[in-house]
Amino acid sequence: IFVTGCFCASHHCVLCDFCHHHHQYTRTTTLCQKQLNSTSLDRNSLEGIPYEEFDCVYSPMKRRGPQTAKLERGITVQPTPPHAVTSPNGMPSSTMMSPEEIQVQQQMNLMQQQMMNGNGGSEHSQQYAADKRHNEFDGPAARQRARRDPAAAEPQAPGGVPRTIAKHQHLLETTDAEGARLHAYYTLSIDELFRLPPTPTDEEFCLHQNKTNPALQLTAETMPHSYRAALNAARFAEIALGALVHGESSLGMELCNAVVHCLRDSVETIGGPDQEGPVPTSGVIPDLMFTVAKTYFLLGIFRAYRGDSIRYYKYRRITMQYVSKMGDSTDTASLLSSISYQDAWAYMIHNGDERLLPNVDDTVPPVPSASNKPFANNTEAKYTIKTDARSIAGNPQNRNWIQGAPPVYLNNEAPLNARSLDALACAVRTCCDQANKSFADIAKQAGSDFAGDSIPLDTINTPTTSAVMAHENELCSRNVVLSAYTLMQQHDNSAQNTTKSHDGQHLVISAMDAFLENSDDNQSGGLSESQISGLLSVCNTAIENPFLLFHAGPTYHMVTNAVVLLCHLLNGLHAMKVTPAFGAAESKLFDEVFDTFSAIRKLLAIHREKLPSKLRCHLIPRPNFASSPEEPFIDLGETLLCTCRGCQGFVLMACSPCVAAERARDARNRLAEEEALERQQQHQQQLDSVDIGELDQELDMMGAEFNVDDDELLNMISSVITN
Repeated sequence: IFVTGCFCASHHCVLCDFCHHHHQYTRTTTLCQKQLNSTSLDRNSLEGIPYEEFDCVYSPMKRRGPQTAKLERGITVQPTPPHAVTSPNGMPSSTMMSPEEIQVQQQMNLMQQQMMNGNGGSEHSQQYAADKRHNEFDGPAARQRARRDPAAAEPQAPGGVPRTIAKHQHLLETTDAEGARLHAYYTLSIDELFRLPPTPTDEEFCLHQNKTNPALQLTAETMPHSYRAALNAARFAEIALGALVHGESSLGMELCNAVVHCLRDSVETIGGPDQEGPVPTSGVIPDLMFTVAKTYFLLGIFRAYRGDSIRYYKYRRITMQYVSKMGDSTDTASLLSSISYQDAWAYMIHNGDERLLPNVDDTVPPVPSASNKPFANNTEAKYTIKTDARSIAGNPQNRNWIQGAPPVYLNNEAPLNARSLDALACAVRTCCDQANKSFADIAKQAGSDFAGDSIPLDTINTPTTSAVMAHENELCSRNVVLSAYTLMQQHDNSAQNTTKSHDGQHLVISAMDAFLENSDDNQSGGLSESQISGLLSVCNTAIENPFLLFHAGPTYHMVTNAVVLLCHLLNGLHAMKVTPAFGAAESKLFDEVFDTFSAIRKLLAIHREKLPSKLRCHLIPRPNFASSPEEPFIDLGETLLCTCRGCQGFVLMACSPCVAAERARDARNRLAEEEALERQQQHQQQLDSVDIGELDQELDMMGAEFNVDDDELLNMISSVITN
């Protein structure tokens, strides 16, 4: 974007660094594209044009912007001579003044501005001052300074409020349309499955607490600052995820930083999970404790979407620390089932191998075990597992992910939808363990060439597998999915259910049911009619509700694998075209499946590009319309495989052991290449900040700046827990 201002003799505009670097010039008649539509402005002057309207992250040549790649690599570049540029107040520019003259000029400018403000001032001068403050503390140049020196960043707005909170506080108001829009994205995606209790308003919170403890007499105006900070943190976390779902990454990161600042305020007075609360109650208010735990969980999901596994596991550990101090309730059970489903995703991504996980014990200590507590009922004694919240959080085998028998599912006091979700998480873990065993057998059959691809035994004989083998009739994947379906039917028909739509959870149930169905009926493509119906239902639901792909947990992978099975079906029908068995019904089925495949493949490809490379599932190839019946209509051999073995099995289901082992090895190598390419691109962006996209550069700088705040919060929590 060209920044126009003072023009030289050749009638060219003053170029920004980007234009000068790429030898791009413009006449005075071609202003910034944003200003072309405005006919009321003088095109030969900056008068009346707000600075931020240009949206240019590079400074004009009179004040050099970020260093170019040549400077970064040590190549000397002669600076351009300063131009005689006039400042917005009409005084000579400081580029041609001595230091003493600059100081005098600044004092004169300040006095003149104060006089203008006292007399009402001009709108241009006030706008210039506001734009200058914005560029100094909130613009890209400020983010570059913060990246080089975090201490140089302006952390707070006037009044001591952190900048990101002051900037976005209006989004938390109930009458703000933009905040309502972001919260709707969160509700339609992540919370569509989890159905966590909504964050109350200040008035609702005070009213509920006064009913519970009349001695409090809380009001929205007199509520302690720490209470309000905890509630605002949860609200910011919800709309931050909504912004991320909608593709507004920059806004999402700023809102995430606001969450961190609010949590720091709440920790300072409320305390961490091992501290007692402030006045006027004895102990921490349970509702507030749950709100803070939910906020840390949502903050961890945000970090997981950004590919930051280290901070994700730290925030998950803090969430479990808070859960260990909470009593049993329907809200706690809903939160634990959500954590279990998210853990199933992490379990699947890492193929159940805890050695691949970051060690966060030094930062956030593990939750203390509550093993001395006796079993509360016959169900706990039968499955040798405790279903109360403190025991679940303190169970050593749940340190990195919940595993073993599903504790929320076995708790008859938990909400029906929460029990169903925990059952589905258990089924996912069981399928991952079975996939590890299958690939271990494949590696053995493939011979010595794949001896290095051996799978650790502890990823096959896991606590989940042991629990399933001990109670196969109750906990095998097929029966657990059927139980989850029955629980959801009861929930949908219950009087307590005011929302009849649970598309996300029914999508997961339909996908798992189609994956696990064993049929002796060999239909086209080797799938039964009920399987085909279930797979089409999964894909059509995702097409109608694309935000469901942003479910936290393995939902996106399930939809992708459902599409892979449809590819096998299309290949089978394509091969039947030359046989008499291919009639009108088969032709109609082929057309319907192909239409569904085309739509869902496009959605998955778009969603895949938004994710970090290590979180991506298969990239499904396009169909080959010129293929003969002897050739596959969709060559799955060209699929870019997911690194999860459970997902790879859907693509390699018709391959020989040697081919399957080789393809699995190629998938691991390709992932390593993609991660190396991402690191190389990030390094190149740091070296050549002029040639990269403005959005990518800004996100990179924002991430570096906001990570400092996250680490300060984590260190604060770690100190509270340790001491």
